[in-house]
Amino acid sequence: MGFWSKIFGSKEKQSEAHFNKLSWIGWDIHNHILPGIDDGSDSIEQSIQLIEGLKELGIHHGVSTPHVMAGVHNNTPETIEAAHSSLNHALKESHINFTLGFSAEYMIDDQIDEWIQANKLCVIADKYMLIEMSYLAESKALFNIIKSIQELGYQPILAHPERYNYYHNNFKIFEEIKAAGCLLQLNLLSVSKYYGEGVKTCALTLIRAGMYDFVGTDMHHDRHLEALKNVVNKYDLKDLLKDCPIRNAKLYDEEKIKRLSIA
Repeated sequence: MGFWSKIFGSKEKQSEAHFNKLSWIGWDIHNHILPGIDDGSDSIEQSIQLIEGLKELGIHHGVSTPHVMAGVHNNTPETIEAAHSSLNHALKESHINFTLGFSAEYMIDDQIDEWIQANKLCVIADKYMLIEMSYLAESKALFNIIKSIQELGYQPILAHPERYNYYHNNFKIFEEIKAAGCLLQLNLLSVSKYYGEGVKTCALTLIRAGMYDFVGTDMHHDRHLEALKNVVNKYDLKDLLKDCPIRNAKLYDEEKIKRLSIA
């Protein structure tokens, strides 16, 4: 079956279960499952429910990435670590085996340069910094921010580039972002029409060009979880992404995983 026929082909429902369909990922590097800290999970109970859903899909390791957005989600390394500690304690109390790290998703806004200059950041695996832009307007500071992050010795990752509608007719900008040394992270729901037809088309174009380096669920709530189950039943995501150098599974070495597991 050809690439596009896998996506736009038969719409018959697949009866195959969703269990373990995402085990190949290893680590979910983008989600909002920390409780009460942004627009994601609003309680420890909901966080645990979402984590159980990730485990059903075959994901047993995750890095929580709450929003850091001036005036909206004023998170700091301290608030993020406190929420992580609370959830991690609840997981251990409930005997739920899930390796939980924490980082952040940084909006490119008026405050991000302040965080970078102070080097007061929550990064992924001591190396990667997840950044995003507004969906409404392109950030003219994107390339300066990429450079500033690199000067600190970190590797920037642009979250869900396919969701920036103002780039949909400008494939060259993605090439320029990659050439600047910024990696790209796909939202798995983007391969469906969950965010709209334009986002789906852009995601598939980037996939076919081998542009993505990471994938993430970007899970906020139950609706995302149910939609993700439908997506993994409909599409063979591992095969779809076979030409992309997806790095999730190699995010941490075994020793680091052990340290996170006993934190």
